[in-house]
Amino acid sequence: MGDKGDLTWKEFEKVDMRVGTIIQVDDFPEARKPAYQLTIDFGEIIGIRKSSAQITKRYTKDNLVNRQIVAVVNFPKKQIGKKFMSECLVLGALGKDDGDVILLSPESKIENGLKIS
Repeated sequence: MGDKGDLTWKEFEKVDMRVGTIIQVDDFPEARKPAYQLTIDFGEIIGIRKSSAQITKRYTKDNLVNRQIVAVVNFPKKQIGKKFMSECLVLGALGKDDGDVILLSPESKIENGLKIS
């Protein structure tokens, strides 16, 4: 187990993780560490959300567009830099050797907005 303590099932059920497709990727020169600004389509019910991600080492803008990812969509919005509001948290695993983020994504193309459970 991790060092952050155990969650109850009720606490875990509050985390709303969904599948979305990245539809736009922009550079984020204001970020403290190299990052992209992502625009993600989570389907009809949730809609379009924005996020930033420090994934510039492993991913180019071209290979991110149309990639499906998993994100938490029920965090409060967070101001990143002076002009950017993050509206979801894109999930990834940290590489053991380089600490680089490896995005979580579905194995096959699926409908945007599907809930992870």
